[in-house]
Amino acid sequence: MTNIIIAGAVGLILSMLGTPLAIRLLSRKNYGQQVREDGVQAHLGKKGTPTMGGIVFVLAALLAYGASHLAMWDPPTVSGGLVLFLMTGLGLVGFLDDFIKIYKQRSLGLRSGAKALGQLIVGAVFAVLVTNFPDPYGITPAETRLSFLRDFGPSIGLIGFTIWVLIMIVGFSNAVNLTDGLDGLASGATATVLAAYVLIGNWQLRNNCIDQLGPNCYMVRDPLDLAVVAASVLGALIGFLWWNAPPAKIFMGDTGSLALGGVVAGLAICTRTQLLLIILAGLCVMITMSVIIQVGFFKMTGKRVFRMAPLQHHFELKGWAETTIVVRFWLIAALWAAVGMGLFYVEWMPK
Repeated sequence: MTNIIIAGAVGLILSMLGTPLAIRLLSRKNYGQQVREDGVQAHLGKKGTPTMGGIVFVLAALLAYGASHLAMWDPPTVSGGLVLFLMTGLGLVGFLDDFIKIYKQRSLGLRSGAKALGQLIVGAVFAVLVTNFPDPYGITPAETRLSFLRDFGPSIGLIGFTIWVLIMIVGFSNAVNLTDGLDGLASGATATVLAAYVLIGNWQLRNNCIDQLGPNCYMVRDPLDLAVVAASVLGALIGFLWWNAPPAKIFMGDTGSLALGGVVAGLAICTRTQLLLIILAGLCVMITMSVIIQVGFFKMTGKRVFRMAPLQHHFELKGWAETTIVVRFWLIAALWAAVGMGLFYVEWMPK
């Protein structure tokens, strides 16, 4: 538990203090956000706001994770390292996307094919490694099986599992990216998911199958360290949110949104709660579905379901204030996370 507290506190402090420095540095170099001219007109005033702020909380999380292990004189684990690799690798893909936008002074960065390729390469490496490195009890960071509240059903094979993991990683990294449309929206929504994984990792540690056998124990490798990873990113994200809340002084950019999508997907895979993430991150799923529905319905009928997609922009065009949308969506995100945690706890209860 001490590891979790140290990781969260260090991440918070580093991000809180580091973000203003990043704002000044990025402003000095004119690394400002580019805004689509055909988008929501109220966003034109945000042009030039420093972006790529995700660099701050990614670095803060990595340092916080390292500091927690150094303070406890405890070596990092394979599971924690793999999830942080996934976060950092996708963050690098997002950084390239952001940098191209700034360098070419346009609202589009990497071509969609190049961006997807980067996500797939990082995801494929993670998918292969995560089924290896068993601990002394033979438990690997993940099994080639699907999971909801724990693993279920037969193995789907390495190829099938790799495809499934890639779908999760690309899907959730893009889902957080789509959610990142208003000041503080993606930060606050993802924070609720990370908080849930702090609790899930801690709960799985206290009910692991090594110390207490039974039908309700969890066969998860390194559950404590997964909670430490979640706490590191959560603390760093809260520190960033202080400056990212409306009106934002800095944006996370694709650097941050892809990294956050990667870390929550990695946590879901390593805690054996893959399908539960759909509920825990319900707001991001809703926003992604709004885009799918809008595009699909328009192609079939030539008409739109929403005034604009993603969903948050629909409410902007209906006249809702940005802060109203952000706070209400935060509440929806918290409710989804609470439902997911409720299912997780009820399933564990002795029958």
